[in-house]
Amino acid sequence: MGRGKARPSGHRVQRPRKSDHKSKLHQESERARPSERLRQEGKKRSAQGQTRAERSAVKAEKVKLRMGAAQEKLAAQAPVKPPGPVKRGAGALGWGVHGFVHGKVYEVEHENVGTEGAHHSELVGEAVGRKTARTARQAIRDHPAKAAARAERRYVKATAEHRFQVELEKHPDLGKNALARFAQKQRQKRQYAKQAREAAKQGASAAEKTAVSAEKLAEKVAGFVKRHPGGVVITLACLLLLFTVQSCASSLVTLGNGIIGGIGASTYPAQDGDMLGAEAAYCALEAELQHYLDTYTSTHDYDEYHFDLDAIEHDPYVLISMLSALHEGEWTLEEVRGTLQTIFDRQYILTEDVVTERRYYIETDTWTDSDGNTHTSSYRVYYDYYICTVKLKNEDLSHLPIYIMSGEQLSRYALYMAALGNRPDLFPNSGYVDKYITNPPQPYDVPEQYLSDPDFAALLTEAEKYLGYPYVWGGSSPATSFDCSGFLSYVLNQCGWDVGRLGAQGLYNYCTPVSSPRPGDLVFFRYTYDAPNPDGVTHCGLYVGDGMMLHCGDPVQFTSLNTSYWQSHFYAWGRLP
Repeated sequence: MGRGKARPSGHRVQRPRKSDHKSKLHQESERARPSERLRQEGKKRSAQGQTRAERSAVKAEKVKLRMGAAQEKLAAQAPVKPPGPVKRGAGALGWGVHGFVHGKVYEVEHENVGTEGAHHSELVGEAVGRKTARTARQAIRDHPAKAAARAERRYVKATAEHRFQVELEKHPDLGKNALARFAQKQRQKRQYAKQAREAAKQGASAAEKTAVSAEKLAEKVAGFVKRHPGGVVITLACLLLLFTVQSCASSLVTLGNGIIGGIGASTYPAQDGDMLGAEAAYCALEAELQHYLDTYTSTHDYDEYHFDLDAIEHDPYVLISMLSALHEGEWTLEEVRGTLQTIFDRQYILTEDVVTERRYYIETDTWTDSDGNTHTSSYRVYYDYYICTVKLKNEDLSHLPIYIMSGEQLSRYALYMAALGNRPDLFPNSGYVDKYITNPPQPYDVPEQYLSDPDFAALLTEAEKYLGYPYVWGGSSPATSFDCSGFLSYVLNQCGWDVGRLGAQGLYNYCTPVSSPRPGDLVFFRYTYDAPNPDGVTHCGLYVGDGMMLHCGDPVQFTSLNTSYWQSHFYAWGRLP
């Protein structure tokens, strides 16, 4: 008996003869439109076998055509009233001060070329920021501006992807080292920020003098503008043209490099609506599962129930990063619905075991015979007793990529997670925003006296290269990022030890237990997650002295051991042979 319910040939067209004007239009119409030519060429090339670079070029050209159409609509609307000459003069003064400040920064970076790329990125970012502000104001005015801005973003993204694919064909190792390049860029930004802070301290007095001078100059400029408004307009136009010509080449090169390294590699390729829709669809699957469990006893007919259920939860950035890595290029919600179901089935393992027990109860009958005597008799009545045990195992969404992705896909996943797809605003309540954006790993200076040990100095130098790398379950190289044991195994192998790829328990077995640690020893922990061996070692790190360790947490970072969490999970110290 069923005790439980089931779960959840072509046509010729005659054209009439028309006037000369209409005939001309008709001839033009017979030509294939640019989009149609691209589509036909794309089909022809596909039959011959297209490279990724060729496909991305076709896509970029299509997006460019759409952008041109959107810009034409925008240009057809009534122009915004331009600002007066006084306002333009004040704006020119502001740009003069802005150029002075950046000139001071250029002097600093001339002495430290390591910060130059970061400063260029900052300048590009400022330009993009100003353009975004203007676009936002225009978008409020009417819809064509919004459409033009959206088309421009798509064109930039498509162009970036094309450039990235072209570079990949020229330099195959580029894709393998993408994460390393991203991390290097982040390190340069941190270095630049430090240099800029020091430069600001040294130039505080000079900045104050500059501000006073600028204020006096502003008064003079304002008076001159009122007396000669026409001359000011001509002068500003000439200066702007000169500045644009001088900076155009270097700005384009910097922008191109920034796009290839940043947007082309670490930015989510999908549109916001599709990403938010994918997250909502996954949440709907989880809600359906939760409802099934919540109503289990009312929809099933068993005598006894036992529940062992993990929490139903996931982080949206992990989900979107997985989808972006598994689906090459821009994807839509409809294209990933099957992938969402596959991921869901891998994350949540639901088992329902029913055990049948043969049980009985005592039945007693009483009757009176013909002589008036009363009799009783007892006997066993057997029946089936059904015991249902329901278990839900949440495999942790972040643990799945290593099992379902190729090496290249895993590398892309790590890049997306390292930058949160350059969209920390998409899911602001995610824990990764705090770990990566709001409160990123803080630097730590290991005391100089500890670096006298050459072995420890080599380990620390190698390990610090990967600060900020995201935690990727099963990762064991810079290309894929790391987990805790993969991180230490890789560092050890680079510094002269030959350990291969060991887990946390394997690294513990490789070391000699010690009671008094010193910098360069390894530190081990237990019960940090539900491991197959509950009493085995589950986490490890590199001890750097003074109660600090360098480990692949989430992300790779320095961490104090003097917290209740790490103290409660501490297991042992281990010394390398």
